[in-house]
Parts: sequence; C-alpha cells; structure tokens
Amino acid sequence: MITYINNLILIVLNNIVAYCDAAEPWQISPQDPATPVMEGMIFFHNYLMFYMILIGILVFFMLFKILVTFGENKKSVADKFTHSSLLEIIWTILPAIVLILIAVPSFTLLYSLDELVDPALTLKIIGHQWYWSYEYSDYAILNNGNTLSFDSYMTPTSDLDFGHLRLLEVDNRVLLPTNTHIRILVTAADVIHSWAVPSFGIKVDGTPGRLTQGSLFIKREGVYFGQCSEICGINHAFMPIVVRTVSVPYFTEWILYRLDHFLGE
Repeated sequence: MITYINNLILIVLNNIVAYCDAAEPWQISPQDPATPVMEGMIFFHNYLMFYMILIGILVFFMLFKILVTFGENKKSVADKFTHSSLLEIIWTILPAIVLILIAVPSFTLLYSLDELVDPALTLKIIGHQWYWSYEYSDYAILNNGNTLSFDSYMTPTSDLDFGHLRLLEVDNRVLLPTNTHIRILVTAADVIHSWAVPSFGIKVDGTPGRLTQGSLFIKREGVYFGQCSEICGINHAFMPIVVRTVSVPYFTEWILYRLDHFLGE
C-alpha cells in the first residue's frame, strides 16, 4: 500500500513539472516556451489580455447603460452626460494611450523576432510533398560539397512504439544543441511549406526558389513537435516536425558519429 501511494505521488509530481511540448486534448493555452521569443509571446499575450478584459467590461457596461437609460419606456432625449465635451475628449485620448501601451512591448517583440545573433550553427530545412529534408550546412566534408543531411518522414501508425504520438512522430528527428545561437534557412522543392514549432515560437515559410531565414536559441533539453503550417497538398497533415534538443557535448558526439557514418558510406 505504501509503495502504491509513493508511486502515485511520483506520477502526480511528474505531471506537475512535465512540460507541455505537444498538443493535448482540450488544450486552450499555448505550449510551454523553450525559447526567449516564445516566452516574450506568452508575456505579451497575458499583457494584452489585461487590456482586453478592461475594454470588454467598459463596453458591455456602456451597452447595458444605454439599454437601461434609453429603453422603449424610458426617456428618449439625450441628457448632458451623453453630450459632454469632456467625455468625448476622454474617450478619444484614453484609447490612444492604451494603443501606445500596447505598441511599445509589441515593437520590442517584433524586433526580437527579426534579430539574428552571429550563429554558431546553421540548419537548412527543405520542404517536400510531403516530408522534410534537413542539412547541417556547416559540415561540408566531401570535395563535391555534399553536407550532412537526411530526410524525415512521418512514422506510420502501425510502426509507432509505445508512448509515441500518432501523426506527430518521425523516423529521423532533428537534433539541435541547447544554449546555442542557431540560424535556420527554410526553402521548398515544390510548393510553399511552412516549418512551425509552437514551443519555439517560430513559423517560417519555405518558398520554392527562395531562402527564408530565422533564428533559434533553445533554453532547455526536450523533444518538441510541430507540423507544416501551410496548406501544401493532399498530405499536408502528414508531414510533422520533431526536434530533439540536447547538450552541446552530446550534440558534438552525435555530429562526429554521423560524419564517421557518412564517410563510411
């Protein structure tokens, strides 16, 4: 009995501290952030909700006041309150002040989305119908310029292991280091795709013939899930994205292993 209770407590604690890096049933809040950009988005969302609630309360109060004051059986002539010049000045200036208070943090967030610090790693992403190709462009090792690359396909339901997420698992996960400035270059080989991972707060369109640039700085290790966010054809819903983040030493060992394997081929 004591063992059962201890196991139950461990399960509850694990659920409390577990991060939400994939969609859950009936989820209405964003996934837990893994990058400073996503943290800023969630902060701005909560900041904006404060003003939206105040504005909503004020608007509904005014509507209620109008219905009560100017109902069918009430007086139909506007009084001094509704014809007040002071009131008109206030409700013209007040929204302007609110817009300024909203604009300042939004400009800061937009700037952080476009800011690109000198990257230590570049990941090139190519969208296909209907899978992803990844290239670690910093590791050109052959005379013909080939790079360390692989394709990533969705794992069929019949091949899923226990605990894997249906329609979200892939055969080759992307491996990226934490606490590292990463540049991503996204393009497409056929139609427009979009590489999006909610926990990273990133969504970059891949357009044929163009390279779109984005940046990542991942703060914690984990497994993150995303999907193509651009309607790209009949199998648009079946090209998921899975990114596993590890420590820099582990990532270095993995790169050396993949390079040895690539040279062996």
